[in-house]
Amino acid sequence: MRTSELHTNEYHEFYKPYIMALGDVDLMEMLQKQFVNFPQFLGSIPQEKLQYAYAEGKWTVAQVLVHILDAERVFQYRALRFARNDATPLPGFDQDAYVPYSGADQVSKEALVQQYQAIRQSTITLFSSFDKEALKRVGKASGVSMSVRALGFFCCGHQKHHRQILKDRYL
Repeated sequence: MRTSELHTNEYHEFYKPYIMALGDVDLMEMLQKQFVNFPQFLGSIPQEKLQYAYAEGKWTVAQVLVHILDAERVFQYRALRFARNDATPLPGFDQDAYVPYSGADQVSKEALVQQYQAIRQSTITLFSSFDKEALKRVGKASGVSMSVRALGFFCCGHQKHHRQILKDRYL
């Protein structure tokens, strides 16, 4: 399944930059590629940079990284519910409310890498288990409709988006 197969009615406009950032890619290939290269990127960040924020009121590097992990977990959960044809609308999640309770200020690079690898492996396993019909199922979260397959691409595009922000503004 490729990003070019997604229809714009499978996700809200808010998520379009995440999809567009990927180009035309295969979901499973991108999940695997990032599984390898994102830990390498994390390893390149000096430990002392984890608590750096480029401006007052902005998240630290560690907070951005934990946000990536939190969001992927949320996307996984939504994908599971929608793939199982659960029609219950799901609430949004307030990313800013998560940060003070994330423990990001006390996390090591090694712990971030371990968490990332566990979460991404879980994402790969989950999406590998979905058949074509499950991937096309749609549910509602944050008041908008989204497909299971779009959620998989959100995992990849969201990570890529924040990785670029880290490169441009923090590192």
